Amino acid sequence: MVASDVVPASLLLAAGGETAQGIMTIVVLGIFFLLILIGLFVGKTVEKRHLRSLAQREAVMHGLLTTNLRKIPPDWDVTASWLVTGSVVIASDYFKSFGAKLKNLIGGHLRTLETLLVRARREALLRLQEQARREGADGVMNVRFEFCTIARMSGNQGIPPVEVLAYGTAIKFAAGPVDGSA
Repeated sequence: MVASDVVPASLLLAAGGETAQGIMTIVVLGIFFLLILIGLFVGKTVEKRHLRSLAQREAVMHGLLTTNLRKIPPDWDVTASWLVTGSVVIASDYFKSFGAKLKNLIGGHLRTLETLLVRARREALLRLQEQARREGADGVMNVRFEFCTIARMSGNQGIPPVEVLAYGTAIKFAAGPVDGSA
């Protein structure tokens, strides 16, 4: 084969343009769907890893008294109390956002967004409990949650990130935890 035998790509496209264009379309679509599959796989993997981490950390915090009671029961001998907080900002991946938008068009239960909020709430509560334990608390009372969406960044068409703030009153008992709960 000599240099004069090589046919320029432009001539090939002109001669069999439809075939070459069809092949290019298939290649581009194949790459597109491959990237979607990779994105879905990575998103699911990250979410599962986070859920496993939450379950392990919740098992460690299991013994810490955590309640939404506003008033301390009269039989509890509390010697100190202070504010503890835990917050998290969590975002949905692009593919879940896309699925939620499609589901929103027809209505119904948005499971992907529900999972996002559950993960955020669990993470915020764990961070609150971890702070309370680090500071020597025997329990946390009057636990509350606040949610807000963070404004969309310019050009971001997905579901905006969500911030969850958990806050409560850490308490210290005179004689250790009540009922041996911690």
